[in-house]
Amino acid sequence: MVTAYLALGSNLGDRRAFLYAAAAAIGQVAGVRLVAESSIYETVPEGNAPEPLYLNAVVQVKTSLTARQLLDSCLGIERKLGRVRPADGAKRSRVIDIDVLLFGEQTIDEPGLQVPHPALLTRPFVRIPLADVATPGLSHPQAGERLDTSTPDPGVRRVSAP
Repeated sequence: MVTAYLALGSNLGDRRAFLYAAAAAIGQVAGVRLVAESSIYETVPEGNAPEPLYLNAVVQVKTSLTARQLLDSCLGIERKLGRVRPADGAKRSRVIDIDVLLFGEQTIDEPGLQVPHPALLTRPFVRIPLADVATPGLSHPQAGERLDTSTPDPGVRRVSAP
């Protein structure tokens, strides 16, 4: 079993319900066991884009799936919850977004799958909830930076405990 961390985000509709539904669906995937859920944080969009505020969380899972199988399962959950990915690949508001942040100590660079997530170290809206559920001593497999602690950020506000 591999320990993986998944980021969840939503800024459309009942954002909290989408996060809960995504976490529940992840826990129902064969070969995946939901271990921990972070608090939920309300965050400003990247670059202060003119779009609704996000709710973000991170879940820790144990899985017997490959990273690609886990990603495919997450993309299926997004589709079931109503996520539509634009054909042009542009980032837009979404009902749910699920990203694979870490997959054990593995480094993966394949089309459509980069682990660790390439923006992991630069996104407080991911780092802060990740620290909530990180195994003590967890560090970035490439940079070596600790991930079980985080620096507060004015754009990331806790709105509920797990």
